[in-house]
Amino acid sequence: MTGPDGLLKQLTKTVLETAPHEEMTAHLGYEKHDQAGVGSGNIRNGTRPKTVLTDSTGPVQIDVPRDRVGTFEPQIVRKRQRRLSGVDEVVLSLCAKGLTTGEISAHFAEIFGASVSKDTVSRIADKVVEEMTDWSYRPRDEIYAAVFIDAIVVKVRDGQVANRPFYAAIGVTLDGERDILGLWAGTGGEGAKFWMSVLTDGRWCRPA
Repeated sequence: MTGPDGLLKQLTKTVLETAPHEEMTAHLGYEKHDQAGVGSGNIRNGTRPKTVLTDSTGPVQIDVPRDRVGTFEPQIVRKRQRRLSGVDEVVLSLCAKGLTTGEISAHFAEIFGASVSKDTVSRIADKVVEEMTDWSYRPRDEIYAAVFIDAIVVKVRDGQVANRPFYAAIGVTLDGERDILGLWAGTGGEGAKFWMSVLTDGRWCRPA
């Protein structure tokens, strides 16, 4: 989950790359490949690599977009910024089932700050949630040698900061590889009723 090539690092990269691309769209006023940009005076001009340090996943390399006239100033991952705190909680909130839109938006507002418009934050969230939904419904193996279920506690902000359990189901394939089968945001202890709902979740578990 949190290792050098773990799921959290992959999802963190997705979030941190999506954010500046959506900021660029807001800066230019048109979507990528949109004909509205023809003759506008400024266009996208490739990307530049950048490595940022996060709390749980360590260094994450991302590609940051550039514009031709050089007026784009990303606010979420600033040009000279090398360390980001709190982004891991945002990533978990996006890929776990059970958080409200308000909770996700509050996470973004806390991490990204008031310098980014609500419309841009909403666009970023929509893009990332779409990718996380695709991940949630990706194909799984028919059979796993073992399935481990556990929970980790994450701070979630919705008006105030509160600890929320995030439940994880991790499968071990017949080849011995680990596969994150699903993540769920809970509200309390690891009760049998909650785990029954997890184990019958049709996104990753099909009845025999």
